[in-house]
Amino acid sequence: MRNPSESEHRQDTTPENLRIDPLTRELQAESITLRIRWFGLCVGYMIANLGGLLGTAASQNQQALNAILTLGAIYAIVDTCYSAKGKMFLAEFRIVVSLMEALFIGLLCFFDEGVSSPFRYYYFLSLLVCAIRHSHGLTFATFGLHTISYCLLGLTATDVTRDLSTLVLTILFLGWATWAIIALTGLLESAGERLQTLNQELRNHQATLESRIEEHTQALQESQALLVQQEKQAAFGLLAAGIAHEVGNPLASISSIVQMLNRRSQDDYTAGRLHMVDAQLRRIQKILRELVGFSRPTSQEESAVDIHAAISDALNIAKYYKRWKGKQVCTEFSPEMPIIRAVYDQVVQLVLNLVLNALDATDEGATITVTTEVIVDKENVAITIADEGPGIPEDLQDRIFRAYFTTKSSGTGLGLFVCRQLAESELGGKIELIRSDSSGTTFRILLPI
Repeated sequence: MRNPSESEHRQDTTPENLRIDPLTRELQAESITLRIRWFGLCVGYMIANLGGLLGTAASQNQQALNAILTLGAIYAIVDTCYSAKGKMFLAEFRIVVSLMEALFIGLLCFFDEGVSSPFRYYYFLSLLVCAIRHSHGLTFATFGLHTISYCLLGLTATDVTRDLSTLVLTILFLGWATWAIIALTGLLESAGERLQTLNQELRNHQATLESRIEEHTQALQESQALLVQQEKQAAFGLLAAGIAHEVGNPLASISSIVQMLNRRSQDDYTAGRLHMVDAQLRRIQKILRELVGFSRPTSQEESAVDIHAAISDALNIAKYYKRWKGKQVCTEFSPEMPIIRAVYDQVVQLVLNLVLNALDATDEGATITVTTEVIVDKENVAITIADEGPGIPEDLQDRIFRAYFTTKSSGTGLGLFVCRQLAESELGGKIELIRSDSSGTTFRILLPI
């Protein structure tokens, strides 16, 4: 059984492969930036329309401010629609968006209180949105555009001393905010990528662990299946020995009585019947000897094995199976079959299991064919067992050699599993399903010469 390598479960977890592309990162940040943008618009409408209550100059240019804010709202609506479709509005002209925002904020400040307008804080919101959605380079470029916009706004200052100090302090705070926001977003991005890397590694380790648990579980089930099979064989051996002992004694007595009767003078009819009884007694004794011979502890010593003799012994045992009746078993032996070195009893059991499976899969009148041949490379001998049964469903064919898997209503699911273990682990060969369809099933055993 092939063990999946760790490379089949692990994926490449290098930062380059796990890094989220910029567009995906921008789309993920849309929900945050859209909230910030809509929040700014709502606050802007409050400043523009409640300027009198707030004691600002916004009430003097209320109509112009509302018009500018409405343009901003239209842009926000379009941006929201694109985001809902998983797209970026003006994705190829991002610097244009920054330029539009610089112009938008500058006009709001111009129609309000100039450099002292509360709308100047929109520059900070714009930088925050840009840093979340776009690259660090574009954020610095946006800072430059906002600085230019705000400096141009300073040319309209009426109170030079007060407005100049406000201008300088705002630009200094704007630059400091740009650096802080870029550092913070960079840290969050790095932490996010690291977290994603750790999550991916965790998933890979989980997949590897699940695979190893599955492998160990399957190995445990196979070991358990082999143990169950060995216990059954041991119990069968004890039972066969007990039956042979209990039945053998009466048979010996009956045989002695028949021989004594044969010594007496008798008519031809009685002599013929006694001869028939004696023949049947010998047949029963032969069956008992074969039964005891098959059930004896298996020798694990390799020896020179005649494949044809092993197949013949397997068929001699199989002929006592109840489903042998009404079926024909044909053999096509290769005349060039060499002697191989193997454990004789294991070869017999391997062939017997496949023949019994074929008998179970066929109805009366069917033919089972056992064929031997030498593979062209002269390194393996092949034993083929073909039946005329209904075949194995295609979706189940890859599971037939697993422990406890069976398509029979009363099967144990150990027959083909034991065959695979014997062929591969014990005999150093191979067993494979050649074909299985409505016309029959063919298995082939390959054993090294």
